[in-house]
Amino acid sequence: MKVEKTSVLDVLAVIPQRFGDERGFFCESYSKRRFEDIGLSFDFVQDNYSISAKAGTVRGLHFQAPPHAQTKLVRCGQGRLLDVAVDIRKGSPTYGQWTSAEMSFENGVQLLIPKGFLHGFVTLEPNTETIYKSDDYYAPECDGAVRFDDPEIGVDWGIDLKTVILSDKDRAAPLLKDFDSPFVYEG
Repeated sequence: MKVEKTSVLDVLAVIPQRFGDERGFFCESYSKRRFEDIGLSFDFVQDNYSISAKAGTVRGLHFQAPPHAQTKLVRCGQGRLLDVAVDIRKGSPTYGQWTSAEMSFENGVQLLIPKGFLHGFVTLEPNTETIYKSDDYYAPECDGAVRFDDPEIGVDWGIDLKTVILSDKDRAAPLLKDFDSPFVYEG
């Protein structure tokens, strides 16, 4: 397993090692022991799976507030997507900054997104599968969002924003400046 820092504090790119031959390949997409060996310990309790039928589908930017905040380990099962994390921890040196990783079945890249971050993705191919682990259960009363196209954040989604496919919830999300983050950076 290869782990790389991203441009935003505490978000990590994780690339599992693949073992391949003429049949295909095998990899451990997650190993609690390997994570603990490098000082990362999470009790993942839920796996989530989505499929987006069309390219240009945006899901996000979402978060779950305390007491049910979530760390996520995100990967792409099929297709291709751009996964995005935005730091919303008050007092963080990277508050309001974003990082992203292009994920696909072929490259195997994953993002480890800690509590205190917005998370979202855009599909770059039809029928893209997004799979992620979380260390707390979904709690609708703690669910929240910030606009995916907030100019203050300035995410480069790599698509024409006029043709984006979006849920009503995401379309109605507030801007970062109108949002009081429940997260505090603890450095």
